[in-house]
Amino acid sequence: MRLADTFALAWGTLAQQPRRTALIGLAMSIGVGAVVVLTALGEGARGYVMAQFAGLGSNLIIVIPGRAETTGAAPGVLSGQTTRDLTLDDADAVARIPWVAKVAPLNVGTAQVTRGSLGREAVLLGSTAPLLSIRDMQLGRGHFLPAGASDQTTPVCVVGDKIRGELFGNANPLGEWLRIGDRRFRVIGTLAPQGQQMGFDTDELVVIPVAAAQQLLNTPSLFRILIEARGRAAVARVKADTLALLKTRHEGEEDVTVITQDAILATFDRILRALTLAVGGIAAISLGVAGVLIMNVMLVSVAQRRAEIGLLKALGATAGHVRGLFLAEAGLIATLGAAGGVVLGLAASWALGKVYPQLPIMPPLWAVVAAVSTAILAGLLFAWLPARRAAKLDAALSLSRR
Repeated sequence: MRLADTFALAWGTLAQQPRRTALIGLAMSIGVGAVVVLTALGEGARGYVMAQFAGLGSNLIIVIPGRAETTGAAPGVLSGQTTRDLTLDDADAVARIPWVAKVAPLNVGTAQVTRGSLGREAVLLGSTAPLLSIRDMQLGRGHFLPAGASDQTTPVCVVGDKIRGELFGNANPLGEWLRIGDRRFRVIGTLAPQGQQMGFDTDELVVIPVAAAQQLLNTPSLFRILIEARGRAAVARVKADTLALLKTRHEGEEDVTVITQDAILATFDRILRALTLAVGGIAAISLGVAGVLIMNVMLVSVAQRRAEIGLLKALGATAGHVRGLFLAEAGLIATLGAAGGVVLGLAASWALGKVYPQLPIMPPLWAVVAAVSTAILAGLLFAWLPARRAAKLDAALSLSRR
């Protein structure tokens, strides 16, 4: 029996029982579709996080007060010590390190922002002029914070696009005054619409000089220090020099954590890839269930088709030919189900992309190939026992239905 004859006979057998074929194919399609759509979600989440970090700018180094602990507790909790503050003097000292291009100290809080009878709570971000380029933020109109010493408390501010729309409407906000907390600030610029960036909705920000933010929030400490190195090759050196400098300034205590953008990206990449593999593996379990269904249906089919098998053997078909016939049927069902699953998964991924446009939901090629390959392999593997049983049937006994 030629290979083409085997597949033609297998296809004819499947076509004679469309309901059974459709149900088995559907079970396989659901398994493949689940793998495709879940890996697409995992890759979408990974792409979203990578894009968010890319939006922070390049060659970024972040200084955080407190030493990272392996205990899971906040720095100093177990020892009873408090975290030493990061100060503006620390930021100014870091700015003098060779290979440091720019430094932006950060202070974050919330404050009531009002203009006349209009007002709302807003996120207050205190920083300096280099923040604009370090965080790769875009201006809508006007100017950003003026350059100068970090301890200047010039009463100026830059507002996010949503704040501008709520407080000024279609009017030009430049040169107008806002009351932030108990102080008045002149609007010198607005930010272009940018949405979320690593936990901050830039459209709802109000940016003021960092020294003014310290006075408003009544705190001498900094939330973070952002550093931009002079090129990727300088990142490691700047990190080491920053740790050494702050250790010296803090009386020999290594009480800050310095992290690089690449380290954050690598960590998130590992976590999200592992998550994608995990959800894909969980979804692949359904392919095993579909394989068991194929095996059970094939076992019943062997019992129902004893006369057919006996006739084939009487006409000269070998045990290998019979075994190949049943494996061909299983392979065709698995292939059709896998193809349907890919279509189902792509359609579901497209629909999810419309619901969550911020996520780049697209199944990776390796996941599609792996899902289809696993489906076909599972179909053939679970069909092996029925095919083997059919191949061992005696022709005479089968024709006599014994």
